[in-house]
Amino acid sequence: MRRGALLIVAVLFGVIFLSSSPASAGGVKCPDGSTPVEGSCIITVDPGGGGGGGGGTTPVDNPGGGGGSQECRKASGEVVPCQTEHGYWNGACYDKDVSAEFPDKSDPIWQGHEDGVILRQTCIGAGSNPVVTRWEASAPGVAGPSPRELADRAVQAMGFRAGQIATAPPPLSVQPDSMAIVGIPVWLWVGDPGESTTGPITRSASGGGTTVTATGTLDRIVYTMGDGGQVTCTGPGTPYRTEYGDRTSPDCGYTYTKTSAGKAGEAHTISATSYWTVEWAGGGQTGTIPLEFTRTEQLRVGELQVLLTTP
Repeated sequence: MRRGALLIVAVLFGVIFLSSSPASAGGVKCPDGSTPVEGSCIITVDPGGGGGGGGGTTPVDNPGGGGGSQECRKASGEVVPCQTEHGYWNGACYDKDVSAEFPDKSDPIWQGHEDGVILRQTCIGAGSNPVVTRWEASAPGVAGPSPRELADRAVQAMGFRAGQIATAPPPLSVQPDSMAIVGIPVWLWVGDPGESTTGPITRSASGGGTTVTATGTLDRIVYTMGDGGQVTCTGPGTPYRTEYGDRTSPDCGYTYTKTSAGKAGEAHTISATSYWTVEWAGGGQTGTIPLEFTRTEQLRVGELQVLLTTP
């Protein structure tokens, strides 16, 4: 007769550890194969379409996202073309370089200057002074930066980077013998929250008498869990604490249904892609710039086996 049973719980591939330790820098994967620098993706933004700055610059690779969009508006909010035959929109009127019409630098319109440009300002609308011609140190879109170029500078000053992937249990880069278990919730959160990883963040850039202010907002983080599953989180997530036990994360978590056996390193590769929207305004123009940053970590996943033995 069997007098009793001994319950033995065995873990495949390793030992269970639940910890709130955030992930270390780990591997940073920048889109388009560009090289990460100290955990960051170098941001360059496609100026895309010129706008209030004339010719703009030559488009460049953008490892952080797309070119975005922009609009030119009146103070009333009415959208107007950024460039017409009258020149470039300056936030209230159009400015056009007409220096060629005034070749004699002794002309009073040059105000005694030997350099600079003569601009013809054309204001369209009831009650406005239709045309004013004046001297300025530089022409819009020629010597001075365009509002979009200033927006790019503001974005670069934000120092965006992919946030650390923190999980409970921690990934292999933090605790090599840690392991998630099939059926037990995994918590996900950003291990280094801050302006440049979870936002919001605001920076300004000035030039040519124009100031552009840009604000970056984290829209979402999409985690690809390595087993074919995916989870989208709208915030940085909640850090795990040991007293939570095997509860499910209130805002950002995942439960594996299969082990990582047979995968490279016997681990699932987790990738976290942060999607941002930068909204900017200045010089009579507004626009948006989408950005994204990706980081990867590895996490082993095992399963529990119950063995019944008789004494």
